[in-house]
Amino acid sequence: MINLERVGEHEFVATNDRGASVRIGRKGQDGSFSPVELLVAAAAGCAAVTSETLILRRTGGEELTAVADAVQSESGNEVISIPVTLSYDLSAVDDPEALEVVVRRAVEQFCTVTRTLKQSATAPLQLPTPLQTASDPL
Repeated sequence: MINLERVGEHEFVATNDRGASVRIGRKGQDGSFSPVELLVAAAAGCAAVTSETLILRRTGGEELTAVADAVQSESGNEVISIPVTLSYDLSAVDDPEALEVVVRRAVEQFCTVTRTLKQSATAPLQLPTPLQTASDPL
């Protein structure tokens, strides 16, 4: 579960159960991620975390980076695509095509974030309900 707490005007801190936190704010706000940037980071992070062991074991290296960006609709109110690019050294890899097949399969099968994005997960919003008082009719 993620807890989100307001810490200032247009500033929030999200905290998980393990004590990690991230600052969330409006787009362009110093020192924070916008909600869309977090979505993009989640897609890139999921692909990298999912493929890390496969890539590093076969490349013999330690370098793995991921870059992603949000492609938004003309109105700017929807993200229509989040292309993710993984980068790693192929110089020690005998069969780069085979590695590509394995990495793609792993990300497609096990990356929860990108699998969820492909399925267009719902995000139901729950709002507080007014408290009923003793004088309210039933």
